[in-house]
Amino acid sequence: MSEDTTAEQNFFKSTVLGHPSGLFVLFFTEMWERFSFYGMRVLLIQFLTMTLLSDNPGWGWSAENAGALYGTYAMLLYITPIFGGIIADKYIGYRWAVVVGAIIMTLGHAAMALDTPLMLYIGLGLLVAGTGFFKPNMTSILSEMYKKFPEKKDGAYTIFYMGVNAGAFFGMMLCGYLAEKIGWHWGFGLAGIFMLLGTAQFWLAKPLFGNIGEVPTKEKKLAVATANAASNNEDDKPNPFTMVDYVLIAITTVIGLLYAINDPLSKIAKINLFPFSYGSLDGPSLAILVALVAFIFLIVSRLSRYTKIIRDRMIAVIIFAFFTIFFWMSFEQGASSLVIFARDNVDRALEGSALTAFNIVNTLLTIVPLVIISWVLILLGKQTWTKIPGSNIVLAICFLGVWAVAIWMLYKEYTAESSEITVSWFSILNSFFIITFASLVSKVWDSKYNPPAAVKYGMGLIVMAIGFGLLAYGSHGVAEGVKVSMIWLILAYLFHTLGELCLSPVGLSYVSKLVPARMIAFMFGMWYLAIAVGNKLAAVIGGQIENITNQYSLSTFFLIFTVVPIVAGLLVMLLNPFLKKLMHGVK
Repeated sequence: MSEDTTAEQNFFKSTVLGHPSGLFVLFFTEMWERFSFYGMRVLLIQFLTMTLLSDNPGWGWSAENAGALYGTYAMLLYITPIFGGIIADKYIGYRWAVVVGAIIMTLGHAAMALDTPLMLYIGLGLLVAGTGFFKPNMTSILSEMYKKFPEKKDGAYTIFYMGVNAGAFFGMMLCGYLAEKIGWHWGFGLAGIFMLLGTAQFWLAKPLFGNIGEVPTKEKKLAVATANAASNNEDDKPNPFTMVDYVLIAITTVIGLLYAINDPLSKIAKINLFPFSYGSLDGPSLAILVALVAFIFLIVSRLSRYTKIIRDRMIAVIIFAFFTIFFWMSFEQGASSLVIFARDNVDRALEGSALTAFNIVNTLLTIVPLVIISWVLILLGKQTWTKIPGSNIVLAICFLGVWAVAIWMLYKEYTAESSEITVSWFSILNSFFIITFASLVSKVWDSKYNPPAAVKYGMGLIVMAIGFGLLAYGSHGVAEGVKVSMIWLILAYLFHTLGELCLSPVGLSYVSKLVPARMIAFMFGMWYLAIAVGNKLAAVIGGQIENITNQYSLSTFFLIFTVVPIVAGLLVMLLNPFLKKLMHGVK
């Protein structure tokens, strides 16, 4: 124990902005991964649905088919980390898991840059597998780093979260610009290059981390197991999985995965994995109904074995997870229907003074964050140059590349007499608004105006719904072929982000507060499963934008995501007294 403490204290001797230099290595590693992920994500639906006859032709898919493929991809991204975390915990350790995941994702981006159907599917599969290793273990390294310094953990996660959003911001801006202005493979390729470089800088920074993130020794595992077994705390008493539990988990997992894969497979390739029916139910609907019944039975049977307080608190988590589905079902339209809306229905053409004003705003949005992050890079280099020179060199190359692409983009826009804002530019607004308003929302929660969890949840759903209400209003009565002002989309992203800040961090926080330590991994798995379902529903419903618009109107489509979250938000607020009882004093 004393050796570990000494190692951690030594780790904190090299600091940047009051935090260990290793935190900023994680910051930049996560930044380049998010750069690659969001850079690809913002292009996928556009690329698949872009007409073959355009200046920058895509594959000409329908929005429904593109949504089916993207939805399954997005769903699996939240399921594979459950397995990646288990493998890292038991076999390869957090650091190796991050490296393995990053290499697999790099291969995935490289495959997608080839622009062929086979390589697209292989690339998406590799990205799903790589994310499973990478996503859960970055935060595990961070958590282990601050294990003996809990008072610094909140600040560390705030810095880390900024890296996530900085990567998303620049990935969508630069990959999107290259893809839309030059060619799709340029955008996919740029995402892969920075994923590769991000992997290299993390690997070369290995001397900075000491033993953090390595596979736990047998002695440590035995000590933890012994401590849990000897505990007198009811929260720590084990509730082992029975054979029935394992069978139900296997049934729900297999059927759920087959259902997710069958959606794009049946729509795109006309191959149905469930070629049967029962009465009015088709095969896929019947299969998912069986999986749902098995899943509910599994949850009920496990909950019944816990003590009352633990059981009640876990029920509260499950209720919050249920409402999380409605939030992400609506919020994740940003990756599907809002991309198509921005491309086909928003007036993005600029010239004269309007173009000049946009260029000034875009320059500030691009240069100011780059200067700040480059300054952090210089501070990191000063602290760590002698210990990890290779990592610093790779980081410098990364930033020179980003600066080069950013300056080229700005030069191209300033020298144009007229221009069209890229579709992907609107997607950066979410990251920009998060960076702008996150600290403000956090201060409100820390003040006397801090509402209960259920009220925050309801606020998040309702505020986000206002954004869709504005889109419904802005597109109401618009004739076919007429485009709406971009202000409606900008305002929508503002309200969506404010809703996210009300709900998303709160949900994760209450999982950690309500669930005993030994069950956190399992319940986070449940939480990510809810987000996965929300992402799949988002893409499936978002894929209906063309069908609903043709049959009713564009305004009707957006009203779906206005009414449903408002109803869900009001309902969760009404459940506040019941949820408070279930939480047994947790605030």
